[in-house]
Order: sequence, then C-alpha cells, then structure tokens
Amino acid sequence: MARRLRPEGLEFITTAPVRHVLARDVSAPVKTVYEALAYDVGNWPSWFSSIVYARSIDEGRGRLVRVQGRFWFRETILAADAPTAYAYRIDRTNFPGLRALVEEWRLTPLGTDGGAGTRVQWTFAADAVAPMRFLLRRGQRGLNQTFDTAVANLDRQLRDAAGA
Repeated sequence: MARRLRPEGLEFITTAPVRHVLARDVSAPVKTVYEALAYDVGNWPSWFSSIVYARSIDEGRGRLVRVQGRFWFRETILAADAPTAYAYRIDRTNFPGLRALVEEWRLTPLGTDGGAGTRVQWTFAADAVAPMRFLLRRGQRGLNQTFDTAVANLDRQLRDAAGA
C-alpha cells in the first residue's frame, strides 16, 4: 500500500533520528561522478545493484525508483548543485514503516587540480516507526556493503567509459 511520507527538507540530513554517513574515494573527476548521479538516472541499476529501475520524472525535478523486493519510491530532488551535491527526499512509497527519508550525495575533489579523483559521501537520513527505526540503526553494516559495492561499480563503469 502506497503512502505519503513527511516532506522533509535538506536540514533533515543533520536532524534525522537515523543517520548513516558513508564515504569512498573513486578515480573519476567530480564532474563525471555528478553527471552519473544527477543526469544519468536511468543507468543507476547498472551500478547500484539494489536498484532495478530508475528514471527522471517531472521534467527532472523528481525520480521514480524501484528496488529489489518490489518496493518503489517517488522522489523529489532537493538539491542539484553541480558538481558537488545531489539530494532527494522520498515523497511516496510502498516500503513499510518509513515516515521520512532524505538522501544526499556530496562530492569532493581529491587533489588540487580536480582530476585526481573524488570523495563520494552518501548520507542516508530517515525516520520510521519504532521497529523499523531499530532495524535501520542496526543496518549500518548492510548499508556500508551496499554503498561500497555500488560506488566501486560506478567507479569501474566510469573508468571503462573514459578508456573507450
């Protein structure tokens, strides 16, 4: 059953009851990583294995994402600050127990010339009913693994595309 979540803004990234902040370095430059996140939405399933479908909607102001387990999310883009920040909130979902969810991707160039790679930082900020909040807090290891694998896949894909 689909339901509407609380419409939180970017401040929720720092105030959410459940927060996970993960980071990993990649070899691609900031601009290239940003373009993969913000503009190549339909390609997310090729590097983020828990996503099975993604597309931009509302003339790029939102996204529709389906993940493993038949869950889906209708999202609103909160920040598209090229090339350093991309954030969105979940507005509607069929995922049980969620009250609010905002995700932010921060990109920081490594080195002074911007071509030495990128630090990719992902913040997962959520509120949920008590049992789900407990599970989300305990899910740090699973989120770490999912994030590390996804960003490693993205890095490999961007390297392969640059070499083609």
